[in-house]
Amino acid sequence: MAIIKAEKTPDRSAPVSETSVMGWLHKNLFSSAFNTLLTLFTLYIIYLTASGVYGWGLRDATFAAENRRECYDYSLTGACWAGVIDWLDNIFYGRYPREEIWRINFGGLLLALWMAPLWMGRVKGKVLVGVTVVVFYPFLAGYLFSGGDKGFFMQVMVTGAIVAFAINMANMITGLTKNMGLNAFIIQMLEQGKAPDKTQRNILLLLLAIAFAAAFVWQVNWTVEGVSWTKWGGLFLTLVISGIGIASALPGGIILALGRRSKLPIVRVLSTGFIEVFRSVPLITVLFMATTMFPLFMPEGFVLNKLVQVIIAVILFNACYMAETVRAGLQAIPKGQFEGAHTIGLGYWGTMGLIIMPQALKHMIPNIVGSFIGLLKDTTLVSIIGLFDILGMLRSISKDVPWLGLHKEPLVFGAILFFIICFSMSKYSRHLEVKLSAGHKH
Repeated sequence: MAIIKAEKTPDRSAPVSETSVMGWLHKNLFSSAFNTLLTLFTLYIIYLTASGVYGWGLRDATFAAENRRECYDYSLTGACWAGVIDWLDNIFYGRYPREEIWRINFGGLLLALWMAPLWMGRVKGKVLVGVTVVVFYPFLAGYLFSGGDKGFFMQVMVTGAIVAFAINMANMITGLTKNMGLNAFIIQMLEQGKAPDKTQRNILLLLLAIAFAAAFVWQVNWTVEGVSWTKWGGLFLTLVISGIGIASALPGGIILALGRRSKLPIVRVLSTGFIEVFRSVPLITVLFMATTMFPLFMPEGFVLNKLVQVIIAVILFNACYMAETVRAGLQAIPKGQFEGAHTIGLGYWGTMGLIIMPQALKHMIPNIVGSFIGLLKDTTLVSIIGLFDILGMLRSISKDVPWLGLHKEPLVFGAILFFIICFSMSKYSRHLEVKLSAGHKH
């Protein structure tokens, strides 16, 4: 009988010896005369680039000055970061009233707290957390940012957001301290653990109704000063447009992908036509069409501001691209998964929601995050139609009289900001792949 000897896997956790490092360098960088010359030439190019960037951006740079002329008085060859520092508030917040900037910061803090349970292993009901963020947070943040009078619909949605946030925080606390969900904790506290499921559900619904009524009464008289959307700008506006686009594009893409694969001819044709129309034109064309022709299709007296029109255009455009990403993920699922789901009695929506869609989305994480990164960068196009996003604000620095002609430094600063955001999204997508076992560790 033949005996197969298993190859011993090298221990990657063991310390790397100096000999192995030298061997790796010789094998990969200095294995021949040509490779040695190429390595030395590349290192020289890297040295020139790094030293030039360091000299321009740090050593000879000016960080404190009243205008561009003072930067030249200090150094003719260094960067003038003083103009960027002077415009930091505008870069991040646009022309938003300075005394109301706390509302933007508070909205960002709310979002961070709301989504914090998604990264905590002991917290239960994470899917519900994500749903409440998508459904309720935009209304609470939208009113917080814009202010003014609240209509009845906005009051209901703001109340729902307040209740959802409070429940989310309470659920996070019970998860971290008791290792159980909020609903189970409440039932345990009320000593109704042995009650029928229907009774437990009715108790939870009653408590939810009481909480909603109390929050509604509390927020009725809660008002903040109105801020026109025309004063929104900078990185804040970029994140608002891309954030709403990201939160809405994925659900919209899923619906369109399912519609394109539907067995109903009308649904399939309409979904396919909608997808192909939006994927056949550039985003800038869709933005121009949204701001010029969209009002023509609205009822008389119904007016949407330009920002809302742009957000709708971004959502529709990216939902069509996301639909093709989701459709590719659905096609990668073996047919046996569908058959197995039908065998255990699941219908269409049960099969899709519980079996097929989680697998498809898990395998499409890199493409989905890539689309999100593209969406974030594409939002800079809104500056062409008159919205002062971060790119518009960076361009405005060069038109300000004290910093007239300052072009390079603002654009470099903007590039660094976008790199940090996009790189963070990319690294987190890789973390999700490993966590969900969608990728392979190397």
